[in-house]
Amino acid sequence: MKKIIVFASGSGTNAENIIKYFKSGSVGEVVGVFTNNANAKVIERAKNNDVPVEVFTKAELYESDLVQKIHAIQPDLIVLAGFLLKFPDALIAAYPDKIINIHPALLPKYGGKGMYGMHVHKAIVENKEKETGITIHYVNENYDEGATIFQKQVTILGTDTPEVVAEKIHELEQKYFPMVIEDLLKA
Repeated sequence: MKKIIVFASGSGTNAENIIKYFKSGSVGEVVGVFTNNANAKVIERAKNNDVPVEVFTKAELYESDLVQKIHAIQPDLIVLAGFLLKFPDALIAAYPDKIINIHPALLPKYGGKGMYGMHVHKAIVENKEKETGITIHYVNENYDEGATIFQKQVTILGTDTPEVVAEKIHELEQKYFPMVIEDLLKA
């Protein structure tokens, strides 16, 4: 059974979806959720699904204790699902092509530092884009610049608000993120 660690900073709907998707599967399982936010809803979601949680500070993300905890688990894949901090270079080097992220736009558009969540959706609506989507990509030392693994588009109507765009993106994330993770684990 392949081991997945999920990093999340917020509500954790994608993390919970991934946990549930792999509960009944034979390919892999989520063996830990790591969060930098002691008040994140992802903590409750993970605990409700019997997944251990590790809470850390921003400073601790770059310290050896946390790195050693990750190494001890020996994950086959590290999944960033709404994780808002820059991932440490040491971990990226230790797990090449084993760390992935989901971004709520069609990269390279609307990527980079500060481009997450509603910031992305507002920019897309303000720029009157005709489509957007999700990008699942490998993590490298730069925000949202790792090699693309998967993209899926969705049409934006002229009447769509950022909130409507967010709902469309969430549907894509819920459907495709676990499937792409499964494909990577099978490869």
